[in-house]
Amino acid sequence: MIDTLIFLLSAIIVVPLFQRFRSSPILGYLAAGILIGPNALGLVEDSDTVHTLAEFGVVFLLFMIGLELSFSRLRTLGKKVFGLGSLQVGVTGLLIGGVVWQLGLGLEAAAIIGPGLALSSTAFVLQLLTERGERATPYGLSTFSILLLQDFAVVPLLIFVTLLGSEGSSFVEAFGMAVLKGGAALLLVILFGRYLLKPLYRMIAAMRSTELFVSTTLLMILGTGWLMTLAGLSMELGALLAGLLLSETEYRHQIEADIKPFRGILLGLFFMTIGMAIDLGFIFEQFSTIALIVLALMAGKIIVTTLLCLLVRLPADTAIRTGFALSQGGEFGFVLFGAALALGLLPEDVAQILMAVITLSMIATPLMFFLGKKLACWLQNRKQDPRQPIDPELAETDRPVLIAGFGRVGQTVARVLSEAGISYVALDLDQNRVAACRAKGMPVFYGDANQIEVLKAAGADQASTAVITLDIPEAASHVVRALRKNGSELPIYVRARDRRHMAILEQAGASVVVSEAAEFSLQLGSILLTSLEVSADEVASIIQSHREEEYKRLGDIVEGE
Repeated sequence: MIDTLIFLLSAIIVVPLFQRFRSSPILGYLAAGILIGPNALGLVEDSDTVHTLAEFGVVFLLFMIGLELSFSRLRTLGKKVFGLGSLQVGVTGLLIGGVVWQLGLGLEAAAIIGPGLALSSTAFVLQLLTERGERATPYGLSTFSILLLQDFAVVPLLIFVTLLGSEGSSFVEAFGMAVLKGGAALLLVILFGRYLLKPLYRMIAAMRSTELFVSTTLLMILGTGWLMTLAGLSMELGALLAGLLLSETEYRHQIEADIKPFRGILLGLFFMTIGMAIDLGFIFEQFSTIALIVLALMAGKIIVTTLLCLLVRLPADTAIRTGFALSQGGEFGFVLFGAALALGLLPEDVAQILMAVITLSMIATPLMFFLGKKLACWLQNRKQDPRQPIDPELAETDRPVLIAGFGRVGQTVARVLSEAGISYVALDLDQNRVAACRAKGMPVFYGDANQIEVLKAAGADQASTAVITLDIPEAASHVVRALRKNGSELPIYVRARDRRHMAILEQAGASVVVSEAAEFSLQLGSILLTSLEVSADEVASIIQSHREEEYKRLGDIVEGE
């Protein structure tokens, strides 16, 4: 209990300080771990229990990555993910591994360190891209594609390290088994996901029990991980497979929102345990060596990634910014090197140096973003908008309309958008309605729009507009307040029940409010006038004047009217 309280207290104190200075929470957790660990204040002793809990953080992170790595998304980004991403990991890993081998650390160490340092920080880079609004830029898309492949490559690398640490395994045998087991795992994903998963979740969602829904997801993650360990593979692979399975379902946005707190807490614990293992005294003794390695690593990754981007015919400015953005080491390097150290594949002093290198390179990432942008603009000899998208089609695809509630009103709005060629993403809690709409190819997902995390998982931060069509007034008002608090500039269009509800929604921050009662009355009046043989032009003029008057009166509504 005391250790748990120390962990929580140190995180609450240290992590907000890093966020206050616009630094990543990852660095805050690392610093908190260093502070309370045996190499600093010694408040918490290293224990198997702490490490077991911390490993679950990596498991949940891999699961969330699996949700991002849906097969449809991989097909969309195809060439960039499997082409450019594979080249970056392969070439960078071979070059770094070759240098390590030449330094005399051996083939096994080279095979681990090379790919481990080739990986970049998904958590760090995506956070910076999102903060700067650059996910839809040319370099944002190329950077994201490479990160996807790197995340996907973590699983075979973990399998490879595990097999390499087994007694009697050779390098060739370990590599061959990693490929075979990875292929078998993918086959399992396709079979299980297609025939068993959707019916199970459909049944659970129909019960409308939040606790049962979350419990089912936890069972999927931990159960799949446990089955993988029985087969001699890693629990992380099971988590990734579970994410891939669920990424193809209509429940993924709700699942992402439900699991995010578990992932955040346990992943923070993982980084704190990494910090506990870092020996500051050793790092100060070897600081010149570590600094030299950091400079060499970041310069090398910038050059290699930039050249590879140019090789696949990306523009020079895009190539340069991508190279600088991916120049750091990644959080999965901690996982790989920690596993290799535990299996005796890396000496402890080498592992300490590698962890210090990754940490320092992460700290330098915001500076690399800045330098990459400046250098790209200077070489192009022009000032360009960093938010400029690749093309209008990409910007539209990345910024759909978010529809909360997919009843009769939501479906009507969706049809209007589709006919205009505008993409949308819809959320609804009626499982039968979601299943029926998805059977028709509509992008409708199961999710509770009352939860801001579900809205964000569905793309609220990237949406061009939000349309709230919920038929419960309190729920609609709550969603408007949550969206306005989350993103002050997002246009929010809302369906209101009556004029009183319109006033509440306006105060909550809605951009445009449409009264269901008022519109129904006007439509009924229009039909009545037409049936009484009033001319179409006169009907349109009368209805329009009344509509303008109705919405103008919104500002004059008082309590009790």
